[in-house]
Amino acid sequence: MTEDSFTLPAILEHSPVRVLFGQGLLDELGRCAREEGARGVLLVTDPGIVKAGYADRAKDSLEKAGVDVFLFDGTHENPTTDNVAAGVTLARQHPINFIVGLGGGSAMDCAKGINLILTNGRTMADYWGEGKATEKLLPMILVPTTAGTGSEAQSFALISDADTKQKMVCGDRRLPQEGGLRPRLTILDPQLTRSQPKAVAAAAGIDAIAHAVETSGTTRRNEVSRVFSKHAWRLLSLSYGSVTPDDGFGRANMLLGAHLAGAAIEQSMLGAAHACANPLTSNYGIVHGQAVGLLLPHVVRFNSANGENVYEDLTTDPNSLAQQLSKFLTTSGLPTCLDDCGVDRASLPALATLASKQWTAGFNPRPVGEAELLEIYEAAFA
Repeated sequence: MTEDSFTLPAILEHSPVRVLFGQGLLDELGRCAREEGARGVLLVTDPGIVKAGYADRAKDSLEKAGVDVFLFDGTHENPTTDNVAAGVTLARQHPINFIVGLGGGSAMDCAKGINLILTNGRTMADYWGEGKATEKLLPMILVPTTAGTGSEAQSFALISDADTKQKMVCGDRRLPQEGGLRPRLTILDPQLTRSQPKAVAAAAGIDAIAHAVETSGTTRRNEVSRVFSKHAWRLLSLSYGSVTPDDGFGRANMLLGAHLAGAAIEQSMLGAAHACANPLTSNYGIVHGQAVGLLLPHVVRFNSANGENVYEDLTTDPNSLAQQLSKFLTTSGLPTCLDDCGVDRASLPALATLASKQWTAGFNPRPVGEAELLEIYEAAFA
């Protein structure tokens, strides 16, 4: 096997998203989009991806295939309803019949949000939850440039209300061919992760690891999700923190692992670490991956305190798993406690109240309410 030819695991046959995986495959975007019927494409990305030159490469590939391209680069970290509205305004000025999301999870989620409003109207709050869209969405291709969220494998978008800061999970599980929120195709090109700053790669990678760990133990896990979680964990734990810009196989492991973990979310959902992380991002501006990674060891210990090993697919000893997760944080230079992130201890009860209202809290293997979530926050404070 060469660096240009990676093998996809058979488990991906259980995913409705078609995957192309290999070095340099961004240049195939135009051909793929044209085959899916694209004539006018809204290319959703962010300023960093434009600066890295990837947006121009994507645009060039699409135009060479005879596709008109309209660039929206107004996505920002933790995309908001304002970002979505700006993208919709641009899209309505042009003959758009296809959407391409190019970037990290923020760009891909923003692309999904734009798709929802462009095709169904109303506001993002109207799609908070699952299955609220009545019209078919436009077909999409998603191209991740970070090994993190796995949004390219999912039928959900995470969009924040620009005024209230409330994070809204908006989902549509219809198959791509039926007009759902999953992409028709995802292109996994490990070359695109070379430009990630070290801090971005660390936060994105620990987010992917959190997906693999949490999905392996939720109340909704099933045989398919467990295989996705296990494969993701093996790839991510093998390569996290050791990938260099020239390490093609390591970057491929991380990118594929993040995708598999994203596919696991589709089947299994997430748990208390994500429920606790979202209020930290919305209230303190802590990067999502940092927040999830910081909380994850404490959630693993909490979920194992009754002697049950819900992470049996990943480890025989949950305590050693928690220790390994903490080591990942230390070696990658990520914060290891809330005190280091500027969180006020007096705010923990209010954060626990917010966390208890998060959708993912309901899938945690040990039932959690405000008291239990406060216990997790307290453990992670210092």
